[in-house]
Amino acid sequence: MASRATDPVGFFDSGRGGLCVLEAFRKRLPLEKTIYIADTEYCPYGNKPTEEIVARAKALTEQLLAQRCKMVVVACNTATAAAIDILRATWPDVPFVGMEPAVKPAVLRSKSGIVGVLATAGTFNGRLYRETCARFATNTRVLTCVADDWVTLVEKGETTGPRTEAAVRACVEPLLAAGADHLVLGCTHFPHLKPLIEHVAAGRAEVLDPSDAVARQAERLLAARSLLATMP
Repeated sequence: MASRATDPVGFFDSGRGGLCVLEAFRKRLPLEKTIYIADTEYCPYGNKPTEEIVARAKALTEQLLAQRCKMVVVACNTATAAAIDILRATWPDVPFVGMEPAVKPAVLRSKSGIVGVLATAGTFNGRLYRETCARFATNTRVLTCVADDWVTLVEKGETTGPRTEAAVRACVEPLLAAGADHLVLGCTHFPHLKPLIEHVAAGRAEVLDPSDAVARQAERLLAARSLLATMP
């Protein structure tokens, strides 16, 4: 496997959302080559049946592996929830990194004992989210908000403006009114709206983006397998 250190790392998402994960990865590991696939024809994933999301995740993984990717980052919370266990079972020799809502750090940092999670329906229905909450949030009230329409706004490039701010306020204000002092971004599209979310929160809550944590996990796995690139 060491001879594969110069091979690229593959990323996929339903659209442009996962670019925030790619950016965090490139910032942390600038010597790594990367390939990113945006599955825009099938975007959004959040409202699609699990079987369809799994089929797309397999197809995109096959495309990345055909380009000799040494690792696959599932830069999509919904696809991670639906498919990452199946991907790992299908390709046991390939290191996969997925997305997980940052519930644990939100719970650990919360002073009010109330945190809000913004995600798609597919993420909330997934095993990873349920298990994370069961493990780390037993003494914390976790409020949820399905924000599927945010994905569409980001895909259209509408990350600012009155329409987008109204959509953000409609989801964020009820969480803040209920006492949430941390807001977890549970979809890779949502960090593209982080400046606007922070504007709406106006200091009332900390906004958590898991992109850096995913980049760190990717680095750990590459290092453990002696796959870190040492030259561009």
